Amino acid sequence: MSRILIVEDEQHLAQGLRFNLAADDHDVEMVDTGEAALERLLSNPTRFDLVILDVMLPGITGFAVVADLRRAGQFLPVLMLTARGRAEDVLQGFQSGADDYLPKPFELPILMARVRGLLRRREWFQLGLDRQPSAPTVASRFTFRERTIDFEQLEVRMGDKAMPLTLMEASLLRYLVEHEGRPVSRKTILEKVWGVREDTDTRAIDNFIVRLRRYLEDEPARPRHVQTVRGVGYRFVADPD
Repeated sequence: MSRILIVEDEQHLAQGLRFNLAADDHDVEMVDTGEAALERLLSNPTRFDLVILDVMLPGITGFAVVADLRRAGQFLPVLMLTARGRAEDVLQGFQSGADDYLPKPFELPILMARVRGLLRRREWFQLGLDRQPSAPTVASRFTFRERTIDFEQLEVRMGDKAMPLTLMEASLLRYLVEHEGRPVSRKTILEKVWGVREDTDTRAIDNFIVRLRRYLEDEPARPRHVQTVRGVGYRFVADPD
């Protein structure tokens, strides 16, 4: 049974989410402010497996909540709910450290699918399992050009410096590494990595790529390892020379 924290100040929405998640065999708790969410999450880092977090909250915003969690070293999956679906708002959520977002109003089956997908990815990483049995396997650690990607610890290390990854970042990066040298389309990333419909806004993928380049490239503005394949998507190359 997974433990989920709902952070939502619209009580009718929170209660509806709680009812449906409990019916799906999840243990659910609710709070209605960002401050209350941080108190529960930071006081017991292993208490929850997933957070469903509204952006617009009384007091501190959902953006601030997820940013504080990441600064505190907590990298449990965060699904943000937002009535603000503009690209810049989505980008701010990802920059804060969110793993996925869903604009309001949303269809319940889509939210439930996103929740199951995030929980599955968390379990895969914890167990060290490969998501794609037919794809080339990648060890829990992958080293190239003085950088080590640790898929179990969710971080990229270079010397003494460690850069934490969110679950969504690690999922995308692992898929690219598994398919090294081959172009991976945005449609494939949406369907195979994140388990969402292909009509989802693909700009979210581009935003994730920008962040991965900051971790992996000596010059992020001139990427050599996470390459753009024009008209298709992206390709990872460990040794571009």
